[in-house]
Amino acid sequence: MPPAIDDSTLSQELRRGTLILAVLSALGQGEQCGADLRTILGAAGLPIEEGALYPMLRRLETQGLLVSERRFEDSRVKRFYTLSAAGHAAQHTMLAQWHALSESLKRLNGAQQ
Repeated sequence: MPPAIDDSTLSQELRRGTLILAVLSALGQGEQCGADLRTILGAAGLPIEEGALYPMLRRLETQGLLVSERRFEDSRVKRFYTLSAAGHAAQHTMLAQWHALSESLKRLNGAQQ
């Protein structure tokens, strides 16, 4: 018999891709530093730990979806992130895919449209 998968494991798997889209969507609204992104995501009901957000931001920048700039604000150096042209395109594509998947799941689960 296969091992049981608990609900938190399933939730984490679902959240991973969702958080990437959420970060791209938040940055699609304008430039943000990591701390402000955490606040925006938390307020939207998608809290994220620093230990997950900052590696994700570095990975998305390495992939060419984000650009960052370090500058002084509030007497300290902060890194600000914005979407690149590729990041805008990826956010648009991922959002369209999200909507299509959502509609498919509604149909599979018998929800009225």
